[in-house]
Amino acid sequence: MVRPLLLLPPERSSIASVPTHVFDAVDDTLVTLESEYDVTVALAVARGSHAWGAASPDSDYDVGIVFVPTELCQYAHLRGPTETINREYDEIDVQGWDVRTFAGLLADSNEGAIDVLRSPIRYRTVYDPADLATYLERTYNPMELYHTWRGIATSNYRKYISHHLVRSDDDLFPIVEVLEDAYVVDTDDGPMTIAADDERFTETQTKPTVKRNLTITRAAMSARYLQATGERDGHELPALEFERFLTEQAPAVFDADRIERARDLLERKRAGEGGATVGDAVGREFAHPPREIDPAIHARDGPEIERLDEFIDGLIAAVQ
Repeated sequence: MVRPLLLLPPERSSIASVPTHVFDAVDDTLVTLESEYDVTVALAVARGSHAWGAASPDSDYDVGIVFVPTELCQYAHLRGPTETINREYDEIDVQGWDVRTFAGLLADSNEGAIDVLRSPIRYRTVYDPADLATYLERTYNPMELYHTWRGIATSNYRKYISHHLVRSDDDLFPIVEVLEDAYVVDTDDGPMTIAADDERFTETQTKPTVKRNLTITRAAMSARYLQATGERDGHELPALEFERFLTEQAPAVFDADRIERARDLLERKRAGEGGATVGDAVGREFAHPPREIDPAIHARDGPEIERLDEFIDGLIAAVQ
């Protein structure tokens, strides 16, 4: 059994994090963007910290959009239509996909695309995503989401938390132990010793801030939660709003200490302390969920292309 995407009515705490004037500013931004790119925005929602309830007073406003080219014949042109848009308009950062790219990401159970359907803060809903979200509830591939969250946790830990060496080809090697004249580093093939005077390697500085630790914690907990619930009685997606996840879902999988550490990071991020240095608040082992999980339990075929095509037709019809 696959549990739902938790596409619930907007949480008051999330909406309260977005002042009324921002809704007006986003609307003006979308009108400007539509004119610049010759598209129509069918769906616009909050992304990032505002979507999952970790915004501080100085957080920017990230907006995820799904758009349709004004002239559909562009899909037959050699250059093709605009497929992605990434633009900053003052305090508003817009990222989104054209409808075909969006559907392709959903077919791959892409975490970012699914979260557009799950966002509790919606700035524009020319297209109502409820039916599409319900379909994704039944068909998403848990294996894909697991490895996405695992990748976010491990890559951010390696880049920002783990003490590491960087090789001349920019490969990073987490430092496990510092010896008198050498480093013991972690590689995919196990521990390796690097001489301290090896000119190919440079010791780099980490950025173990509240924000980075929170990003790693949330991703690692999401991956581990999805795995644990899948191995019990069905995959249950963690709520997008992190506070809600910690309160209602996490106790079924994690101990109180892990939950409180996560909550402390969340509260400090909300208080504007995202840039404060806190060291490693996650732990190397926890930041690295298992590399392999059982496909027989966690893998599914994912959404059907033909069914997603029907949703594409509906989304296009909504803006015409």
